[in-house]
Amino acid sequence: MQDHTQDPSESVRTLVREGYAAIARANEAEPDEGGCCGPQGGCGVRTDATELARQIGYAPDEVALLPEGANMGLSCGNPGAIAALKPGEVVLDLGSGGGFDCFLIGPKVGARGRAIGVDMTPDMLTKARRNLAAYRTRTGLDNVEFRLGEIEHLPVADESVDVVISNCVLNLSPDKAQVWREIARVLKPGGRVAISDLALQRELPQAVRASVEALVGCVAGAVLIEQVDRQMRDAGLVNLQLTPKPEYVQTLESFEDPLYQDIAAQLPAGMKTSDYITSLDIQARKPGVRAKCC
Repeated sequence: MQDHTQDPSESVRTLVREGYAAIARANEAEPDEGGCCGPQGGCGVRTDATELARQIGYAPDEVALLPEGANMGLSCGNPGAIAALKPGEVVLDLGSGGGFDCFLIGPKVGARGRAIGVDMTPDMLTKARRNLAAYRTRTGLDNVEFRLGEIEHLPVADESVDVVISNCVLNLSPDKAQVWREIARVLKPGGRVAISDLALQRELPQAVRASVEALVGCVAGAVLIEQVDRQMRDAGLVNLQLTPKPEYVQTLESFEDPLYQDIAAQLPAGMKTSDYITSLDIQARKPGVRAKCC
């Protein structure tokens, strides 16, 4: 394992970008295989992405209709399920990858709504845009788009979004407080947050936090649940609901995920990875009331 603890923020972004570019390229070769962070590379796990999606709450019939390769097994929850989406809403997906959640959300917000994905990895953006034609053919909708950008500096106008979602991405950011400020900036007054991410129930050993594999694998960059709460409040968000979902990590343990096995080997005797790491459903709202139309 390599040590990234002394790297500045941009070096961390480079490691993440390179890791996920490799995942996108590997998935092109083997689109049906994935894991918490994709085929070997990322987490290094080799599991059925469809089965993982089912275990964390996605409807198999919806997933089956996605463009080929959109499901790379990168999810750690189902933010669309907690977002209570309505027709006509504008939804922003932070770290949209190959478009998995955007393609599922598009039909829910309908022709008057919009799903906007932002990702900093060109290979992922290329993959997502390539799947737009298949999405339009299947749904008859032209309401999904993908933009290149960092989630700390979103290419989105102020107060233009009804709902911000994200799926196992915020943990990768070297400046999570800035991400929450950006979320608050782009949300309309009264807008909502519906995010699934990995968080810590207790601090990980330093050897795990210093691992590049664990960083790209969505673990080393995760922070304590109480830190997530504080950063959201500091950004001005209200009505916070942070709900641990241990089933995700327990599923990966049952899959004998190589990364999670490696982490477990570095933990105190008798402790499991799921004692430290959990998937977290995050909900909140931006204060204010949206102006009524007309």
